[in-house]
Amino acid sequence: MEGKMQNLDMKHRRRQSNTKNVSLTIGIVLVSVVLFFVVVGLFWTPYEPTAMSAALKNKPPSLLHPFGTDNMGRDVLSRVMDGAGTTFIISIVTVAIGLAAGTLIGAFTGYYGGIVDEILMRLNDTLTSFPSILLALVFVSIIGTGKYNIILVLGIIFIPSFARVVRSEYIVQKELDYVRNAKLLGAGDLRIMFVHILPNTKPILLSAITIGLNNAILAEAGMSYLSLGVQPPDASLGRMLSEAQTYLLNAPWLALAPGLMIVFTVLGFSMISENIQK
Repeated sequence: MEGKMQNLDMKHRRRQSNTKNVSLTIGIVLVSVVLFFVVVGLFWTPYEPTAMSAALKNKPPSLLHPFGTDNMGRDVLSRVMDGAGTTFIISIVTVAIGLAAGTLIGAFTGYYGGIVDEILMRLNDTLTSFPSILLALVFVSIIGTGKYNIILVLGIIFIPSFARVVRSEYIVQKELDYVRNAKLLGAGDLRIMFVHILPNTKPILLSAITIGLNNAILAEAGMSYLSLGVQPPDASLGRMLSEAQTYLLNAPWLALAPGLMIVFTVLGFSMISENIQK
């Protein structure tokens, strides 16, 4: 009887492992497809993304224009490649700002604690109590629209989430034996924080980064959709969706390509982050 239970348990674990591997593989494939368009688009596009032609307005997909053309005669595939690159670059820089500042804040507050920790965490709680898009709208209304402003705004908004994750890990890690041993050997606080503890936060940070990229892509697309992010003539996936909504009935391909690109990216990063956490 005990042997049967063990066999059932092993089969269950094997099934879970297979499901995890399949989900992770699908996520990596989806993100890889998007990254292929992004990387190629940095060096080459079939047509100039901003080139307009009155004779090619709202043409359906064809061999010459696989994703069709938009209301200004611009090649949709070229604009999707260029726009995906813009969205990715903004998201990566946004997450980098949030990660760098959040890691520093979380490391110091988690390691030292005290009154500074209380003040910063209460400020953190205040910021996270508001929807991120609402905060972004407030900041953008103050400093203005544009690609660089949206990077700054979203980068600041992402700091509290990374700070909270890192702080929680440091509170746990600083009580473990390897930290106490490092102190006994005479290691300084900064060395302990960034040489000993920080590498041990890698699993949770990787998950936080993938979730952050996911959220940054959605945030950038949402802000550009509202015409508060990337401005014409530059392409952005969110901006393309905004421009396509007027032509959904007459030219649905205008929304299909950027919409699928966003779906693939978000779904891919979600599947990756879920399996990293397990």
